[in-house]
Amino acid sequence: MNADDFVRKNCNVKEKFGWSQEELAEQLGVSRQSVSKWELGAAIPDLDKILRLSQLFGVTTDYLLKDDAPDDACLDSHDEEPGTRSVSIEEANAYMELVKSISGKMANAILLLIFSPAILILLMGYSEYKAVLGENTAGGIGIAVLLALVSFGVSVIIYNGMKLSKYEYLEKEIISLEYGVQGIVKKNKAGFEDRFRLFITVGVAFCIFGVVPLFVAGVMTEDDFASVCGVAALLLFVAIGVNLFVRAGMINGSYNKLLQVDDFTIHNKKSIKKQHR
Repeated sequence: MNADDFVRKNCNVKEKFGWSQEELAEQLGVSRQSVSKWELGAAIPDLDKILRLSQLFGVTTDYLLKDDAPDDACLDSHDEEPGTRSVSIEEANAYMELVKSISGKMANAILLLIFSPAILILLMGYSEYKAVLGENTAGGIGIAVLLALVSFGVSVIIYNGMKLSKYEYLEKEIISLEYGVQGIVKKNKAGFEDRFRLFITVGVAFCIFGVVPLFVAGVMTEDDFASVCGVAALLLFVAIGVNLFVRAGMINGSYNKLLQVDDFTIHNKKSIKKQHR
C-alpha cells in the first residue's frame, strides 16, 4: 500500500463528512496527533483502525488499501449503506430544541414523584406529635396529595415522552448527519459543557447534603417529629439533585445521540440490533 495514496483517499472521505482531525480521532479512539501523522504520510494506521475507517466512511478496505481503487467508489457509498438514516439540519435543530424545552418539565415531574411521599410522612408524623389532626385524617389527606402528585408527574412524563417518540430512531438506528450538522451539534455540546458539569456537581452536593438534616435530627434531639422532618428534607434534597441530573442528562444526551458517541455509538447500535434478532 502506498502511504501517499492512503493519505489522499482518507482525506477525501473525511472532507466529505466534514470531520476535523479531532472528530475523526474521537470516532477511532486515537489521538489527534495519530490522525495528523496519517494525513501527512508519516504513518499508516493499524489493521483494526483501517477496518474501523472503512466502517465509518462506508467504504471497503480495498478502497483504502489498493492503489487502483477508483476515488468515486467511496463518495456515495456511505449514503447507500443499508440501515443508515440521514438527519438534516432542520431535523437536528428541531430535536435539540424540543429536548431543551421539555427537559425542565420532565425533571420537575420526576422531582414531584420523588418528593410525593414527604407530605404523607409529615402529616402522619404531625398527627402523632400534635393531636390537631387524627391519624386517619392525616393519612387520608397525605395519600390524596401523594396520588395527586404522582398522577400529575406521570402525566407530564407520558405527555412529553410522546413528543420525543418520533426521534426514537436516534437511539436505535445508524444515522448520517448531513453537511454542517455535526459542526452545529459539536458547538452546542461544547457550549453546554460548563452547565452540564455545574448541574452534575450541584446535584451530587444536594444528594449528599440531604443526609445532614436527618443526621442532625437523630443526634441533636430525641424528638420523633424532628426525625420525620429530617426524612422529608432528605427526600426534598434528593429530588432536587435528581432534577438537576435529569435536566443535564437529557440535553447532553441529545447531543450524544446525534453525534453517536458514549452509549449511542454505531458499534453499540449494531450490537443491540443483533441481540434483538
